[in-house]
Amino acid sequence: MSAPTVTVVVPTHARPAQIEACLDGLSRLDPVPGGFEIVIVDDGSPRSIETLIAAWQDRLPIRLIVRARGGPAKARNSGAEMARGRYLAFIDDDCVPLPGWLSALVRELERRPNFLLGGPVSNGLPDNPYATATQSITTYAQQYYRSKGGNEPFFTTNNLAVSKERFRHVDGFNTSIRSGTGEDREFCDRWLSYNYPMANVPDAEVIHSHPLTLRRFLRQHFNYGRGILAVRLIRRRREPSRFVPEPVSFYWNLILFPLRDRERNHVWRDVALMIAAQLATIVGFFSAALIDLPGQRAALRSDDPGAVKRSVLLDQSDKARRD
Repeated sequence: MSAPTVTVVVPTHARPAQIEACLDGLSRLDPVPGGFEIVIVDDGSPRSIETLIAAWQDRLPIRLIVRARGGPAKARNSGAEMARGRYLAFIDDDCVPLPGWLSALVRELERRPNFLLGGPVSNGLPDNPYATATQSITTYAQQYYRSKGGNEPFFTTNNLAVSKERFRHVDGFNTSIRSGTGEDREFCDRWLSYNYPMANVPDAEVIHSHPLTLRRFLRQHFNYGRGILAVRLIRRRREPSRFVPEPVSFYWNLILFPLRDRERNHVWRDVALMIAAQLATIVGFFSAALIDLPGQRAALRSDDPGAVKRSVLLDQSDKARRD
């Protein structure tokens, strides 16, 4: 069997309904020259998803990796390690790609194979105020970095593509960030430290549906703060840098970002949630600095990539052996 052009890596943990929707979206992708494969990495789910994945094997070329719980960065690295494609495309289990997502990324990678690419991520839950606020923060930051040339441009790991060779050259995602957040920022920051280029691909869009309550919203942004500290520590080990890299206007305009959309409902509610998110992030940052900074430093010194428990190949040859 010839190797595909690109491998789509999807980490998942205990979200069967979401992975089902993601696979449905992947089954509707436009054709890619040379084809693609999908590597699902089950990161220690309490219930097996082998039956669920097997149900798609007649429509999609899927491999399932089952590994001990280690977090999303380790799961993505495991998927990249098993990839047969020369390009890697990352998407999360709670995201659904638009039909042109993968073909747009591959087309750009064929033109600029040494680039790190990312595309837009749209909120699939517009009636959930917490999901809307979280997506607004990401959208604002990415727009800022593209237009202002800020100090920390990044792509989120739910819509990111890169050549497998360069991914391995920069050692993949950092698995030592204890909060399970920030590996996208750290990866992009490390990528830029090699003077490697990045580019946005507007046609490579995914829809992100992550339901949040107020408590989960605050916890998420608290963990973002913890992740930001880890990213800063990693960078400072490499080169002198500031802990707060952007001007005050960046954070002020972030809070007021919902006011730009004149057709948006509940604008002031969204502004309040932007303030709450930033406060939670600050608390998470200083909590990590005051309470578990020694643990952060120890984790950064000893990166255990974890072990893949087993790889389950679901393709026509395996189906034939089962039959």
